[in-house]
Amino acid sequence: MVRIIGIDYGEKRIGVAASDPLLITAQGVATVKDLQELKNVIGRYDDVQEIVVGLPRSMDGSLGIAAQKVLAFIETLKAETGFNVVSWDERLTTAAAERMLISAGVSREKRKKVIDKSAAAGILQSYLDRKKK
Repeated sequence: MVRIIGIDYGEKRIGVAASDPLLITAQGVATVKDLQELKNVIGRYDDVQEIVVGLPRSMDGSLGIAAQKVLAFIETLKAETGFNVVSWDERLTTAAAERMLISAGVSREKRKKVIDKSAAAGILQSYLDRKKK
């Protein structure tokens, strides 16, 4: 059995999700503030195969300043963890996570606490779905 970790990187918070061992579903597991906390969360799993990080492309597909920061983070994450780290197009995942939480009746206060890990789960689920095809 293996597992894939999904990450929604932000300068203030990092959302983290993990796949189930069969690589079918993604679940948000944590929101952390820095690389050390992230490494601690990843360390909870002994079967991690790779890490997927959402890459915020512009709607035209280009890479802006935020994407450049994510690419730099990916290089740091590779060096710090030794895992295979891949980027995945994350256009609109945070917006989709926000809409889902609103439709579920989650208050604004609670949404702030879970939006990042929900976005990470969306990124990872999209990646898992694509791998199945």
